[in-house]
Amino acid sequence: METPRTTGPIADGTAGAGTAAFRAARDQLLAAGDDTARARREFAWPEVGDDFNWAHDWFDVIADGNDDVALWIVEDDDTEAKHRFDALRRRSNRVANWLVDLGVQPGEAVMLMLANRVELWESMLAVLKIGAVVLPTAIVLASTDLEDRVERGGVKWVITDEADSEKFDWFEGDFRVIAVGGARGAERVAIGIRNEFDLNRPRIPYADADDFPDTPVERRAGGDDPAIVYFTSGTTSKPKMVEHSHRSYPVGHLTTMYWLGVRPGDVHMVISSPGWGKHAWSAFFAPWHAEATIYVDNYAKFEPDRLLARLDRAGVTTFCAPPTVWRMLIQHGRTDKPRALREALSAGEPLNPEVIARIREWWGLEIRDGYGQTETTAIIANAPADSVVPGSMGRPLPGVDIVLVDQRTDERIPADRPRAEGEVCVELRGGGPLNIMSGYIGNDEATADRRRGELFHTGDVAQRDPEGRYTFIGRVDDIFKSSDYKVSPFEVESALIEHPAVAEAAVVGAPDDTRLNITKAYVQLAAGWEPDEATAFEVLLHARQALPPYMRVRRLEFADLPKTISGKIRRVELRDREQQLARRAERIPNEWREEDFPALKRR
Repeated sequence: METPRTTGPIADGTAGAGTAAFRAARDQLLAAGDDTARARREFAWPEVGDDFNWAHDWFDVIADGNDDVALWIVEDDDTEAKHRFDALRRRSNRVANWLVDLGVQPGEAVMLMLANRVELWESMLAVLKIGAVVLPTAIVLASTDLEDRVERGGVKWVITDEADSEKFDWFEGDFRVIAVGGARGAERVAIGIRNEFDLNRPRIPYADADDFPDTPVERRAGGDDPAIVYFTSGTTSKPKMVEHSHRSYPVGHLTTMYWLGVRPGDVHMVISSPGWGKHAWSAFFAPWHAEATIYVDNYAKFEPDRLLARLDRAGVTTFCAPPTVWRMLIQHGRTDKPRALREALSAGEPLNPEVIARIREWWGLEIRDGYGQTETTAIIANAPADSVVPGSMGRPLPGVDIVLVDQRTDERIPADRPRAEGEVCVELRGGGPLNIMSGYIGNDEATADRRRGELFHTGDVAQRDPEGRYTFIGRVDDIFKSSDYKVSPFEVESALIEHPAVAEAAVVGAPDDTRLNITKAYVQLAAGWEPDEATAFEVLLHARQALPPYMRVRRLEFADLPKTISGKIRRVELRDREQQLARRAERIPNEWREEDFPALKRR
């Protein structure tokens, strides 16, 4: 392992106590390396102090005088830009001084809605430095979604691309818009068709920050002060606002750094869209904890050949992608491993065992799954050098005590109970880990419910094996009963995608008078397959052979799957649809049922 470089205030002994404590905890995890038992045994959350501000006390410290590449962005046309640590430190100071001059106050909400361009990283550092609160936001949101977030989030400032700034012309609100990419000059009114409210908003050019000094800005917040707010993905209900502090999120991502296995001098790449928590996990905090390079591929259309070529050319050492990308890579069939790749990771949704096995065969690497939520950083994972059991999301990460809870009684299930199954919870007795949200903004009831019984309830169900590994079963709301057996949609979906016709699947319970529910699968077909009787027979036969009778898919429909804007399947919409159809006793024309195929019973 490469020795971390030491620069700036740390080297001359002037770093604050918070910086020293953070570095000691980080170095402890790096030193443990592949010895995961040692990391879990020795790690303790650092006492960084009540004024710790990661942008000041870590990033600026490691960046001062540091000419290593912090951020490497490659565009679709192969043009690229490499941004050095010290240059980002100085540039974010300019932006911070400019924002203060504009009147941005500590605690004010700043919506940050940018694609993968350097201004995203500059702005996030700057907003953290001045003590305002970052609201990362996806650029794909429509104006109606933005209006909800602006209103509920109490947004006072928006930083967005010039082209996207027009989305904010269509609703009211006491906020100002900063436009990236426009001409410099005084605040101006955008040119365009005025809307029904006559609300064409003035734009403040981001380029005006060029006129401000790159001297350090005054520290105005830290510790438990709010630092970042994320909206949940909204898979089962209206998105909630999750608040994290300067302590819970930046420091909390020490667990994420350890899971990724990223080291000083590495080149780390993640496929994740700005605006979502995973982007901050793997394209901001964790790599810079380790003083590694963040590599960004701004492709217009995903192409496996192109991705593999860029991973190879850039010498990417640690790579994290959602299951959909891994599935597309194995469907593509290219078997050569990118030359420098050392760690392969997946997150967002559980990864299917078949994908893990294929990459192991081709590249000699284990795809290490990790688990966390918008409300946390990484809390469970297959850490470096852990033995990976296909389908398992791993063991608790250092500093996190995971327990299973009986869903009927809310009681902790003893650790020695074999093959225990229950809700995944984080133990809060004794104070709990540092990497959990401050709470839901404007929803004290939901916050209290998450923390009932001195536990942090995730709402996810898992099984724990005798070695302490956890295997995801499903969301509490997604699991359903069929003939008194509990059915995990994830298990059925994992079996389905092993068939070449199935690109993606979503499983729900369809109401049934005899069995209470039967298993219904919505299938998105892979290229080259037709949504016809022959394909339906093939998929149902595969499910019959791969699954036990109580899980067997008995109804099938070919359809595009409803998803949140972050790409997660909204099974709640499919459940509601099935219940409505059952109440009306309707059968839809393009649904295939097991009883339609007498030949299935002879197999």
